[in-house]
Amino acid sequence: MKAIIIGATGLIGSELVELLAKESAIDEIITLTRRNAPIRHPKVRNEIVDFEHLTDYADLFRGDLLFSCLGTTKKQAGSLEQQHKVDVEYQYQAAKLAADNGVSHYLLVSSSGANTKSGNAYLQMKGELEQEILSLSFARTSIFRPSLLLGERGDSRPAEKIGAILLPWICRLPGLQRFRPIEGAQVAAKMVRESLKEGKGQETFTLDELFSN
Repeated sequence: MKAIIIGATGLIGSELVELLAKESAIDEIITLTRRNAPIRHPKVRNEIVDFEHLTDYADLFRGDLLFSCLGTTKKQAGSLEQQHKVDVEYQYQAAKLAADNGVSHYLLVSSSGANTKSGNAYLQMKGELEQEILSLSFARTSIFRPSLLLGERGDSRPAEKIGAILLPWICRLPGLQRFRPIEGAQVAAKMVRESLKEGKGQETFTLDELFSN
């Protein structure tokens, strides 16, 4: 199979590349990034793309699997409008190109609490993206909803670092375990396992399901 990854340099995406490269069922991995990605493996081919003009790279969205792991913060993006571009517009455009090219299985990293009616702008964006993705013609769509992600990032996110320290303790309190953080590597491993299974239709994996095998 041929796998395509957007967000391949992020916490989950980088883990995905390593895990997929070890799978005998995966023959080729295409990573689509804004800058040259320091990933070296015989199966991996890195393509630099301009996400503002993704339609110019439509032919790169041909394969069997599309993993979408893009994500940013308002601080990194500079504004809510720019964050919306990354978290919704770029990802939807990539998904549509893949669907139009016959990619059969789309796998999306979303978020716990994703909801178009949420009072939180980030969760609202995630809900909007899920809704738009589910309207596309993939034979199979898998949505993964992790909570706060743990692991080494290439970028600095102070609020998430503080949360990573405090949440594991806070979530030991009754009723709060459903908010417990999860390692990015665990999410990536679950995505790989699901990508290698037969299946059709639309499915959403909650946080508890991401912790399970």
